[in-house]
Amino acid sequence: MRVLTTAFIAALGLMGTAEAVERKALVGGTLIDGTLREPIRDSVILIEDERIVAVGTVGSLAIPADAERISTEGMTVMPGLWDMHVHLMLSGHSDYPHWHSTYVGKVQQEVIMPAGAKQLLMAGVTGARDLGAPLEESIAVRDAIKAGKIPGPTLFVSGPFIQKKPYPGTEGYRWGVSSPEDARAKVRRIANAGVDTVKLIDIDQMSEAEIRAVVDEAHAHKLSVVGHAHRPDEIRLGLKYGVDVFEHTGLGTSAEYPEDIVKALSERTARSGQAGLLYWTPTVSILNNYPEWLKDHEFVDAIDWHEGLTPEIIADIKGSLTHPERIAYFQQVPQRVPTLKRKFEQLRASGAVLLIGTDSGVPMMFHSGSTWQEMDLWVNGFGVPPIETIRAATYWPAVAMKADKDYGTVAEGKYADIIAVKGDVLKHMSLLQRVDMVVKHGKRVK
Repeated sequence: MRVLTTAFIAALGLMGTAEAVERKALVGGTLIDGTLREPIRDSVILIEDERIVAVGTVGSLAIPADAERISTEGMTVMPGLWDMHVHLMLSGHSDYPHWHSTYVGKVQQEVIMPAGAKQLLMAGVTGARDLGAPLEESIAVRDAIKAGKIPGPTLFVSGPFIQKKPYPGTEGYRWGVSSPEDARAKVRRIANAGVDTVKLIDIDQMSEAEIRAVVDEAHAHKLSVVGHAHRPDEIRLGLKYGVDVFEHTGLGTSAEYPEDIVKALSERTARSGQAGLLYWTPTVSILNNYPEWLKDHEFVDAIDWHEGLTPEIIADIKGSLTHPERIAYFQQVPQRVPTLKRKFEQLRASGAVLLIGTDSGVPMMFHSGSTWQEMDLWVNGFGVPPIETIRAATYWPAVAMKADKDYGTVAEGKYADIIAVKGDVLKHMSLLQRVDMVVKHGKRVK
């Protein structure tokens, strides 16, 4: 009998490791890599396990013989999308008090949030920022995705909203602060639990000492602060005390931002080299599209948003959307719609870096179809160049979350988070409503 030496056994182990490498080659499509380079025709992307190892073109980049060859001919190939404002604890239901009281706790963590995460991923969203949910559930779902236990985008979570006083019945995901000391304690608690950012709302209801305490404590833990921008003083105070990113266009039916806010924004962005970039997530499509949804809400009868939900939950959601014109959430929206473009243009002109985010999960805004609508509106409604819009959904979100070493562009060394769509996305942004291929960390999941 032949005796195997220790060295030979070790060599077999090394051979097994080498053979275990999974290689893929995405071949033939037009690559928009998320940078400012021109699209790469007849592209080749080589992937080993989770990461991209080479990017080139057919004829100039050799494809390993053992690589799984995946044709992307006739397709636009892009970095996976990011949605910077989602709520996985919501699934489009119109009655928040009913929803939160009915599905709190285990159902939320084990059914609703994982369902939303999978729906986003199947829509081509490989990165997302969840801005408001119970702390333990947020952390658990994020970590389950990271561990590969459930499918979903790479998740960055804020946990509970931090505000002056939670609304009745919302204490599980909204934490009030009673003093600067309490504000610091609440931020320390969520920071120590492992959140990725801090969500601060109703800023204008806090004392200035409390606002400073939240921002300073978050920054001491190297966490960015996300602030609501619904009212003028929320913006003024947020800028004064160093909020890093604002959400929504806000200001109700006001035709535009006041002159002093525009000036303050310009002064803040003029100091971006010292103070860091200022980011803003306008979330305009949810408001802009509602009047059209009243005329045609056939999409509610689609089944893509059913993914992962139980028949009972699906029926509950559909029942709540029977009369979209009666949804209280949208009561003032028709009056706000004419103001959106002007305020969006003011934000864009201010020098703030605008990010794609949707408020995904709010009434009628299903995770399965939210992100593409925002991108389509930017291009076809507000005149933003397609490349700029794509970077607002890929490159800049990764920069904002300090994750651009691993995400945001299709480049050597980064995680292979890649989507592909039949047709030319630069000409037809709405093609993103039907993402044909999704690769997440090197695994083809769609």
